[in-house]
Amino acid sequence: MKFYKVIAFVGCIALLSSCDYQKYNHKEQKDVNAGNEYVYGVSPDSLPRQMANKYEANPEIETRVNAIRTKLYSGATSAVVKQ
Repeated sequence: MKFYKVIAFVGCIALLSSCDYQKYNHKEQKDVNAGNEYVYGVSPDSLPRQMANKYEANPEIETRVNAIRTKLYSGATSAVVKQ
């Protein structure tokens, strides 16, 4: 009985020590925008240049967006399709 407990304990320690959370759970990918000031800015602490774009408000688009929003989310709080 004691032998099985020792085997189980050693097995648990081996399993727990082999886990390294999120160490291998990602894929290395080449960043196509690396060094692009328009996307990332001059330094990591600065804003990118694309944030400087300012757009004027268009009331026609606002009404359309609100109509789409009410059509999608009005009264439906779950993903169940109403029949």
